[in-house]
Parts: sequence; structure tokens; C-alpha cells
Amino acid sequence: MSTSTDRIAQPWGSRTPYGRHASWPTRVDTLLAEGVRAEDVERWVQTASILHSDGDAMDVAVKDGAMVGVRGRASDRVNRGRLGPKDAFGWQANASRDRLTRPLVRREGRLVESDWETAMALIVSRSRGLLDDRGPGSIGFYTSGQLFLEEYYTLAVLARAGIGTNHLDGNTRLCTSTAAEALKESFGCDGQPGSYDDIDHADVIAMFGHNLAETQPVQWMRILDRLDGPNPPRLVCVDPRPTVVARHATVHLAPRGGTNVALLNALLHEIIRSDRVDHGYIEAHTVGFAELSKTVEPCTPEWAADICDVPASKIREAADLLGTADRVLSTVLQGVYQSHQATGAAVQINNLHLIRGMLGRPGAGVLQMNGQPTAQNTRECGANGDLPGFRNWQNDEHVADLARVWNVEPETIPHYAPPTHAMQMFRYAEQGSIRMLWISGTNPAVSLPELSRIRSILSQDRLFVVVQDLFLTETAQLADVVLPAATWGEKTGAFTNADRTVHLSDKAVEPPGEAKPDLEIFLDYARRMDFRDKDGGALITWHDPETAFEAWKRCSAGRPCDYSALTYDKLRGGSGVQWPCNDRAPDGTDRLYTGGISWAHPDTCESYGKDLVTGASTSVVEYRSLNPEGRAMIKAIGYLPPHEWPTDAYPFQLTTGRTIYHFHTRTKTGRAPQLNAAAPDVWVEMSTSDAAERGWGEGDLVEVTSPRGAVRARLRVTGIRRGLLFVPFHYGYWDTPAGSGPDAATAGRAANETTVTDWDPVSKQPLFKTSTAAVTRVAESAGAHSPAPTTTASAPAGPAGPAHGVRATRGDASAIVQESPGTYEGRTSGGTR
Repeated sequence: MSTSTDRIAQPWGSRTPYGRHASWPTRVDTLLAEGVRAEDVERWVQTASILHSDGDAMDVAVKDGAMVGVRGRASDRVNRGRLGPKDAFGWQANASRDRLTRPLVRREGRLVESDWETAMALIVSRSRGLLDDRGPGSIGFYTSGQLFLEEYYTLAVLARAGIGTNHLDGNTRLCTSTAAEALKESFGCDGQPGSYDDIDHADVIAMFGHNLAETQPVQWMRILDRLDGPNPPRLVCVDPRPTVVARHATVHLAPRGGTNVALLNALLHEIIRSDRVDHGYIEAHTVGFAELSKTVEPCTPEWAADICDVPASKIREAADLLGTADRVLSTVLQGVYQSHQATGAAVQINNLHLIRGMLGRPGAGVLQMNGQPTAQNTRECGANGDLPGFRNWQNDEHVADLARVWNVEPETIPHYAPPTHAMQMFRYAEQGSIRMLWISGTNPAVSLPELSRIRSILSQDRLFVVVQDLFLTETAQLADVVLPAATWGEKTGAFTNADRTVHLSDKAVEPPGEAKPDLEIFLDYARRMDFRDKDGGALITWHDPETAFEAWKRCSAGRPCDYSALTYDKLRGGSGVQWPCNDRAPDGTDRLYTGGISWAHPDTCESYGKDLVTGASTSVVEYRSLNPEGRAMIKAIGYLPPHEWPTDAYPFQLTTGRTIYHFHTRTKTGRAPQLNAAAPDVWVEMSTSDAAERGWGEGDLVEVTSPRGAVRARLRVTGIRRGLLFVPFHYGYWDTPAGSGPDAATAGRAANETTVTDWDPVSKQPLFKTSTAAVTRVAESAGAHSPAPTTTASAPAGPAGPAHGVRATRGDASAIVQESPGTYEGRTSGGTR
């Protein structure tokens, strides 16, 4: 039996209830292009989602050499056959008519079609000239969270040991750098302690700044199924918006922007005051508890209520849930990460688990989440600037070990200073020390803060910009050379989701025209540059995805992210596998820290940590004196107010975020008809009381301004907290002809026209959540004002649903997803297979 569900109006589909400590039942979701039947499919090709960090496993349907649909993989541990809206519809973007199919080079101010030989010769010539004239610090690489593991590793080797530059980072700096830094601060090393399977066992699930329903919709399906089953978990939600998660929460805390540390310190205060701590765990596995107790002692709920504008009674209620739970699972995302005390706040959530001993057991874990599908791989492989394999750039033996793997001299690998983060790279480009910037798979002309500044930097004549992408994005339009890349489904490679599950994505169809896989492009560049090891041999010895994966296994062996027992064959046909996967754990590892803290010893840790206020690096001597035995570090931090605070001129706080139907800057999801129709344009969210005071209503055209720029959009009136504006960040200009639209003359549609060039001192993640702004009405809605549309419990409110309840128009694929129940026995149970 199968059921059909409109996955635009009902993005989480139907329910398969189950109880605590049971396995999540299988449900196979399938979507095929209109007119294609299951029996028409010639072959199904294994892959996983590339449009969020869930890692939903799926198969791609192929007919006549083209993608014609997808279905969930029932045998996979992550999704048990389910697909989110972006999984179901996003594949259509691959066949967009505006895909880049040939290289482009800039001639007399215009991008014109060229050939690969000409384009690569230009890049190599500029690279060699800069290395001769200015040295390796004149070249920078800015990559994505959407490539494959093999590509990141190759990029890291050619940038660090080939070019010798310290300037290598990814747009994961915008979404996951705080997650990595917080894990290093608490546990000495990156790597998620928890697992998605903890949802099956927790009795309290706390989501801190994490709108799970829209960012990882399949795991929200899992929570909904538990809520509908026996012994449902209680939810704690910290979010200033009335999200779907908030509406299901037992306790919803909606603090002022930038006050997370105050709120978390009050929660810790209450848990410690009531002695709901695991003293045995603290004594055996941690250092720093006394300092934390001292710091939070004055942080009463009343104190925090004044700062956060959250009732003290609500803080106590949340603390009671967190302090008395049998097993707590916490998840964390951008509402914590994109703020001025981001790492400090994320560390306090780790502290909550450390003082309660809530680690290493089913249902007791923390997930410092990722925003992008392969963000974890940038961190493992060193494409975020850190050393591959979670090695410590301050530890000479770690550098020497990596040099042995690459067969280079240790001094070849830059480790004289912290890796250059993305925000600093753009500053160096602005100042003129970086003269070549290679951007792969990302669109900073829409995704970075203060876009007028970013456009100015990328437009400099002295800066040579290479863009490697699928489409002529807003960034590609500013490039000197544009390289057409293949994408998911058009190439083979591995990638790892937010709970350490490694999946293999096999090639299903050919890329369009002359587009090439990113790995092939990087290997071609390395060959042309003739990078050599210390014995005169080729620095990069692999030639295809599988040999690159084998090279990565050698680099990761013995490190926390150990892939040494994984193979392509092992990853084909069944479920993804969680690292570490090695001789001791040949089937992978469900949870970290089941027997204590593994990687915090001074000799093995990835980082000696940083000061949570200044971001200054801790020395090995200081770290060794504070943590000689390698325990988890409980780090305290006091609350500091945001860098920007509302004024008479800019009386609102401004926060940006996501919607369930789009990913990043819409380069893929904006080309999927159903997803685009569900959320076709930018909007501004304002509280009911703020709109009523001004006499404004739903659909009015408003302009949001900040000291940096402006954005115009239609108004949505919701239950968001008073004094706060929300604007989704996905929308740019590729689908808006120049000079058209009501806002073209004076304002844009990209939220980041308004956001501030500022970052957390520890993780260097930009502050997209705490800008200030003013708002004015430009034009009244064409219709009479009416209350904001009310949504049902099964459909998301405001930004997560079709605008004003209008059903999305169907495009090349049906909006109806077939949902087939089954059993989870490592295979699919009939259904639509």
C-alpha cells in the first residue's frame, strides 16, 4: 500500500508513530517526473542529499540518460527512506537550461565563451606570476560546503603543500565554524558526540537556535513520529520566532538577539543551584567546573529575564526539564552560531551536558549541527584552513606527521599562524595582499555580509577572480575566469553528514556540455602547476575519486575522523557508516565519548583552545598545565552585550535565516519549479504589535535599512518577538533582470545588503543575527489589510509555507510524493520499488 502526499503543502508527510527506545519505522518516499512510471526507470543510482546537512540517503531514477526522479533509501540509518521537500524536488536543477557548459574568460570587460585550454592556461599563468612576484600569500582559495570529500582533500593538498598558502577556507565559515570551534573548546577535538539515533531514546530534546523543522526536515519527521507515539519526548525550543518547533515545544524561550549567553548561564545557574549535576562524571572526566559555578552563581533567572526579555518562570521551567531529564539530546544551529558570543554560547550547551553526564549513551548527546551538506568534510579534510585529519597546527609533531603523509618537508606546510578565515581573506583581498581568489561552489556576492563591500572587492582590477560553479551566479558575473562544474548526480564521491555518517554518491548521468567534476579540475590544475613532493615525484598521486578516497584514508588513519576501514564497496548498497571506522570499529561508531574523553590530551588534541572573549590562542604550555590528563574542558564565559544595539535611527534588531524550500542562495532550489513557487520572493517578518502600531498590514511593501544598505520586500505579520525583523537570506539577483521590479532603483532583495561585517572572536563566524535596522512602508498592499494567514499544524507558518497559503505550481515533476510504509531490516519492503 502507498499513500500520496503534497510535499509542498505538507513538507513532513504522514506520520509513522513509534515509542521510546524503538527503531524508527521505514517509510519510502518516491517522486518521479510527470508521465514517468516506476517500471519506466532504467536504473536507480545511489546518492544522498546535497541540499542540507541531514545526509538523507536516496536513489536517483535514470531514463534515457537523464534524471527522472528520486526515492528514499529504506536501508539507511539516517532517513529510513524519507525525503524532505528539497530532496524530492531539487534534482530538477541539474537539467536547467542555463547551466554553464563551457569556460568563460573576461575579454574587454565582458565574459565570453572559451575553451578549457585557454581558461586553465590563464589561471596557471597568473598563479605562477604571483608566486614569483609576491609569494604564496598572494593566492587564496574560498570553497563550499557542497563538494565531495575527495575534492576538498585534493584542494587542501594543492593549496597547502603545492601553493603553500595559508589562505584556504570555505563558506562553511558562515554556517559551521562555531560548531567546530565549540567542540574543540570542550573536547579538544572536532567531531559530533551524538547521533541522530539519540532522537529515538531521549526524553527531553532541546533545540537551541535551531529550526530543525526547516533546516533538517527529515529529522523533524522523526521527532514528530515520536511525539505521536507512546512516551513522547518533551521539547525545549530557544528561538525568537514562533516556528513549527516552537509550537510543538513544552517550553519556548524567545530571547532578544545576542543574549544567548545570559540565558544559558541562567539555565546552568538553576541546574547547579538545585544540585542536578553528576558529580561523579564531573570528577572523572572534566576540568573547570569550579570556575563555571563561580561565573554563573549570580546569573539568576530574574537577572537573565531583564537582559533576554524572557519570563524568569519560563527559564526555571526549562531548567527543570533539562535538570531532571533521564536523557537529554541538544541540537544547536545558526541562532547560536551567528552571534557575537557564538562560541561562548555553544560551549555553555556543551557544559550543560558535561555537568549532567549526558554524553556517550543512547539519547544523551549533543549535536553541534552543520548548515551545509558536506560542511563536515571541509573540517575533516582541511578545506576550512585547519590541518587535515583534525591535526593541530600548533603541534610540530602533527605537522611533521602530515608532512610524512604528503612526503614534503614540514616547513612546506604553512603553520606559522592560525589559518586565515574567510572574512580575513576578503579583507586581505580588499587591501591588496591577496591578488588571486579561486572561488569554488559558492556565491559570496549574495551570502556574505555587507554585499556592496563584497561586490567592490570582487570587482577590483588587481584581483584575479576564478569561479568554479554550475551557473552564472552573481559572483561568477564578476569573475575573470568561470569554470563550468559538474554537480551531484554527475560525478562520484563520498560525503559526510552532521552526525558523522559517510555516504557514497555515484555518478548517474553525464554533466552538460564541457562541464567537469571539481576533482578533475583540481587535478588538472595540480598537473599543470607541476607540484612536486620532496623527492621530486608528483605531489598528488591519485587520478580519480576512488584513488583520492584511498589517499584520504591514509591521511585520516589513526586520527579521530578515521576512515581507514571504509571502502567504496562497503558504502554501496546499504546504509551510510559513521566514522571513526577502523580495525577497532569496522562497522563504524554510533557515539563518541562512550568511555570518557578520547582526544583532549595535549599530545593528541586538535586545538589548545582559545580565550572565549578575545579569541586569542592558548599556548601548549598553558593548555598542558590546565588539562594535563586530557579531560573535557568546562569553560565559563560572562555575558557581553551585542556589538550593535537598537537606537532611535535603527530601532529594530534584524535577524536572517532560512526557509524549508530553499538552500543557500537558491542557485539550485530556485530552479526547481515547485520549490521556487512555494517561496518565490523575499519577505520581511514583523510582530503583530509592531505592525499594528504603524497601521501596516500583510502584503505591504516595506524597506529595511541599516547603516550598510537596504532591502525591499512584502511584509508578513507574525508572532515573532516585538522589536525584531526577520528576512530570509536566500534571495539574490540572478533571476531579476537589471532595472526591473519595484525595488530596483533604490534597494535590493538580498538580506545581506544590510548585515554587518563583524564576527565571533573565536570561530570568526559572521554575525547575521544581531544587526540593527529601520523599516519604512513604501506602498500599501493592493488588497485590504487582513490578519496574517493561519496555517494548519501540518503546514509551516509564514516563511515555511507557500506564500499566503497558495499551493505551488507543478513543474517538470509532480508535487505529489508517494509514501510507502515498510520495515527496517536493511532492505526495502516492497512499496514503490
